[in-house]
Amino acid sequence: MTKFTDLGLNQSVLRAVEEGGYETMTPIQKQAIPAVMEGKDLIAIAQTGTGKTAAFSLPLIQKLLTGEGKRTPKGARALILAPTRELAIQISENVQAYSKYLHLKTTLIYGGAGAKPQIKAMTAGVDILIATPGRLLDLMNQRHVNLGKVEYLVLDEADRMLDMGFIRDIQKIIAQLPTARQTLLFSATMPTSVEKLANSILRNPLRIEVAPAATTAEKVDQHVLMVPKGRKRELLAHVLKDESLSRVLIFTRTKHGANKVSRQLVQLGISSDAIHGNKSQNARQKALNSFRAGETRALVATDVAARGIDVDGVTHVINFEIPNEPESYVHRIGRTARAGATGSSLSFCDHEERAFLKDIEKSIRQPVPVLEDHPFHAEGIANAPAGEDSKPANGGRGRRGGGNGRSGAASGSRQNNGGGRSGAPKPQNAGSGRPRNRNRRPQRAAA
Repeated sequence: MTKFTDLGLNQSVLRAVEEGGYETMTPIQKQAIPAVMEGKDLIAIAQTGTGKTAAFSLPLIQKLLTGEGKRTPKGARALILAPTRELAIQISENVQAYSKYLHLKTTLIYGGAGAKPQIKAMTAGVDILIATPGRLLDLMNQRHVNLGKVEYLVLDEADRMLDMGFIRDIQKIIAQLPTARQTLLFSATMPTSVEKLANSILRNPLRIEVAPAATTAEKVDQHVLMVPKGRKRELLAHVLKDESLSRVLIFTRTKHGANKVSRQLVQLGISSDAIHGNKSQNARQKALNSFRAGETRALVATDVAARGIDVDGVTHVINFEIPNEPESYVHRIGRTARAGATGSSLSFCDHEERAFLKDIEKSIRQPVPVLEDHPFHAEGIANAPAGEDSKPANGGRGRRGGGNGRSGAASGSRQNNGGGRSGAPKPQNAGSGRPRNRNRRPQRAAA
């Protein structure tokens, strides 16, 4: 089976799917949907941008339509847990799109918004509840939500939920669910913590893995730019002179750093906004909508806030600061080159981040090519083994060292695109940097 019409879905669901531009299933959908419809517990490992939301929501909708369960006051028939507000909202948008010709009732519960409307929405019960763990547990403790009749449980982005410290909340929530239920766990990576959780809550699960853990999107053109820490903002301004970087997602490690970078870009006349945990939900959603609509050229985000961002046509991901976890790098660059489109990632690496880069290259099992064609290139950082002192070369070009300590970057990966032109570096084969398919189906991996 390769087409959605082969699945035996309800005609109203198929109508919505077709109107959404869906036709051929992705690999995760081809394997997961039939298994879920057969009632199997499932562990699905797939990188972002592979269509995971449709992989679990379409069969759930079908099973809710054909099942015998009913709504109960304050209850839900299906529970989908997500790590962030943004991801929960995007899942809800997709679920509602797939079920728009049906009478299924879906609602959202998440922090950062008023609880009263969420409590009211749960009064008569719902078919599908999409929630973040913290707010859901709060409302459960206040007896506004009763999950004693849940038939289906989905844990989406399970690795990120555990990274964010939700393990105890998840365990408390699951303890209130019926043991006779179908459980689906979706994750981009499978660390020991996720494996342990899966073993404790799933029954004889089918395991699906459409790509090895910690692999990067095949069509992302990856490059690293060696730069002294104090010159990163200058490098960012230089890179963004290239107008082919038309919709850019920039990552920092901290909320303060995200605000600072965004302010700098605005001062340079580049439309920009920041998205992180200290922003109100309304502010975060407004920034995301502006970025999605093309009104904002650059969105600066932290890892936690960006998990689940699903925006069409992100041309470039820039790691202003390299993450200290390889899994975060994989998720970051997976925000471009989604659903068959192409895209590029540029990582700014200073002396202190050399060890992080080495870990990333080891995890993804390939070197990240060094791009020298920028005025702030630090040859000393490029050639020094991680942990050794390195000083930026004079004028950004200085003498080449013996490359023995390069962090896995192939010596042939240095490029000189444009013969020293003043514009931003353009990675090889990146073309204009714009994805080829801007009319992508509305699938997430958020993920």
